Amino acid sequence: MALKSFVFPAARAQVSDAEWQQRVDLAAAFRLAHYYRMTDQIYTHLTAKVPGTEHFLINPYGVLFDEVTASCLVKVDLDGRVILDPSGIGINPAGFLIHSCVHRARPELACVLHTHTAAGLAVAAQKRGLLNLSQHAMRFHRRIGYHDYEGVALDFSEQERLVRDLGPHKVMILRNHGLLAAGLTIRDAFEQLYYLERACEAQVRAQSGGVALIECADEIAEKVAVTLDRPGRSAYDNDWPALRRLLDRIDPSYAD
Repeated sequence: MALKSFVFPAARAQVSDAEWQQRVDLAAAFRLAHYYRMTDQIYTHLTAKVPGTEHFLINPYGVLFDEVTASCLVKVDLDGRVILDPSGIGINPAGFLIHSCVHRARPELACVLHTHTAAGLAVAAQKRGLLNLSQHAMRFHRRIGYHDYEGVALDFSEQERLVRDLGPHKVMILRNHGLLAAGLTIRDAFEQLYYLERACEAQVRAQSGGVALIECADEIAEKVAVTLDRPGRSAYDNDWPALRRLLDRIDPSYAD
């Protein structure tokens, strides 16, 4: 028997305008992660704070990224209490553990994204981590944390070490596990994740060529990082609308 697609109850009337906009943007991030092949079935998670509150939005535990809509997102508080769950599916406990500690410790970060991609996992298994092999990698020079693997994230004592290892950064490699990226906005977080993923892909492909590699000096890497991290770049206003237009052409249902 063919399985029917999820049909989620509309949540628009139950939330504020600010929350709805956040829901639409987070749903867009899910669809973009699917489009760029940064998914792991139902087992990774993207979250965003509800503006003006200590609540955050997370994906239901059983919905693929290309099925996520603004209405289906689950709203929880920092202690794990479910505030609104239109689907009734619930959330991934490991996802809550990882994301809630970052949201609590770094309230300026509006969005936290976590993936298990092939390239991310490959670099997460390398002792030296991310190398200065590409411009994409160098944007994270001295701006990335590393967290040693402790097993499936179900022990809440790990939260302290996750926060410690992220430090002041927006991105972190979870060794033997995957990638984590955060941002001041959903757009900012997605940019961090996109380029961290591309840097990992480039590194793995370069290493697979079997020839000597060119690693740029720290001074050059820092110059790149400062250039790409400067305030006022036009990309901050231009890239997210372009990505939303891409989604609208493919399937606008993310905004439902």
